[in-house]
Amino acid sequence: MNAIREARPSDVPVILQLIHDLAIYEREPDAVKNTTQSLQDALFGERPTIYAHVVEARGEIQGFALWFLNYSTWEGVNGIYLEDLYVRPEARGAGYGKALLANLARIAADRGYARVEWSVLNWNEPSIRFYESLGARPQSEWSTFRLTGDALTKVAAL
Repeated sequence: MNAIREARPSDVPVILQLIHDLAIYEREPDAVKNTTQSLQDALFGERPTIYAHVVEARGEIQGFALWFLNYSTWEGVNGIYLEDLYVRPEARGAGYGKALLANLARIAADRGYARVEWSVLNWNEPSIRFYESLGARPQSEWSTFRLTGDALTKVAAL
């Protein structure tokens, strides 16, 4: 039996390890700068900025979904931005990813949110096929832009 539940403070070390595992899967093994304390603060601090759900089976966390709220100015309501969805390789195919996404869809529907959205790497064909099997479609008319590092610092100084 598997259970989707909200993450608890005691889950933070496991979630952080899964974030590292995801970075390895996404071919960026040294990219994670997050720490247990940073993740703890973001999830459970005085002013949480992110949310997480985990899927637990056989007494262990098998995967997680980490998300935050966005807002549609056109719709006038919030939506969910799924930052990370990850299931341990040995647990894939058991429906855990689908269960985590279904949970987020229920949250969005129950709260009147307009959408659940996320990004996927263009080379990640297994994930793309999985998402498309659920009815998700790429937003090809939009491009993602990002300010980081020196560019972020320069624009902040304007």
